[in-house]
Amino acid sequence: MAQRNGYPSDVTDDEWAFVAPYLALVREDAPQRQHDLRAVFNALRYLVKTGCGWRYLPHDLPPWPAVYQQWARWRDNRCFEHMMADLRELARVLAGRKAEPTAVILDSRTVQSTPESGARAGYDGAKRRKGSKVHVAVDTLGHLLAAIVTPANEPDRGQVDALCERVQQVTGQTVQVAYVDQGYTGEDAEYAAAVHDIDLQVIAKPEGQTGFVLLPRRWVVERSFGWAARFRRLARDYERLALTMQQFHFLAFVTLLLAKGVFRATSP
Repeated sequence: MAQRNGYPSDVTDDEWAFVAPYLALVREDAPQRQHDLRAVFNALRYLVKTGCGWRYLPHDLPPWPAVYQQWARWRDNRCFEHMMADLRELARVLAGRKAEPTAVILDSRTVQSTPESGARAGYDGAKRRKGSKVHVAVDTLGHLLAAIVTPANEPDRGQVDALCERVQQVTGQTVQVAYVDQGYTGEDAEYAAAVHDIDLQVIAKPEGQTGFVLLPRRWVVERSFGWAARFRRLARDYERLALTMQQFHFLAFVTLLLAKGVFRATSP
């Protein structure tokens, strides 16, 4: 058999040494394992980066049913969410910040639905688009802390409680303030954040200003959405399960931090 040349999305040796402990849910020599775990992970990264369908995975990668079954195990165990938490801490420390943030930014983006996700799609009147909303919380460096997927007709302010609860869970109750846009205005959203000891601060456009405006703090989450847009599988909502769409976002942000090499701070 000819030697496989590999793809740009393939994990490097150093990256694999870091991620393997998070992904080995059973022993490497377990009898039910028929395919190399690293090859399966490479196939998953290929799919998320290129946006291809499961059945269109190249033949030099493990068969798509095997990749999907392993992905489902990783997804249900939230492996990439746990990995992201550790990578985020490392990135913050290397940037001279505290390991856990005291401030976050909340926002959402609407993703066009497809026949696969259409059953849970909603219509976003502001964006004039039918699909799903991905509500996120990022730290002030743009690293993902929490993500929730809802139909696009769900208001942003309605997810404040769930986002703030998750943020405090993953940070150990360190977050004190959350910056948001005018879509989160209202006493209900303010109260939902206060329940979790977070001060919700609305950053509005200057009075009389129309069109795009680069707002303090708020630009960070927009950049994070730009990072996510580099992964074609996230360009539209191709997923039947909201959990899949959510965990693919964590995989994308894990891939970005791995590429930066922040995990090397753990090397002796």
